[in-house]
Amino acid sequence: MSKRILIVDDTAFVRMMLRDIFAKNGYEVIGEAENGLDGVEKYKELKPDLVTMDIMMPEMDGIEALKSIKAFDANASVVMCSEVGQQAIVIQAIQNGAKDFIVKPFQPERVVQAVEKATG
Repeated sequence: MSKRILIVDDTAFVRMMLRDIFAKNGYEVIGEAENGLDGVEKYKELKPDLVTMDIMMPEMDGIEALKSIKAFDANASVVMCSEVGQQAIVIQAIQNGAKDFIVKPFQPERVVQAVEKATG
């Protein structure tokens, strides 16, 4: 059974790139959200196997959304997406329960590796 993924990113191009990587590697994208607040709601509604979460977003940033998702479901698998040079924020995300992180611009093999690591 393929992994069911929710993509949370405020940039349509990034969501499209991730959707393409996941489709080519046999994953099912079951939803997308443009901000952290919407991402938390969609998580509760869709119950995906994995969430890719951008860090910098309007409404609610990725760290706050991660905390909300983990409060709702302690077993949630969340992989953070960050720009180069956001190491301090990435460490904060890992401390708050993120399973892994991927750096933009994405390398497809690294995205797949992060998904596999996060979902076991």
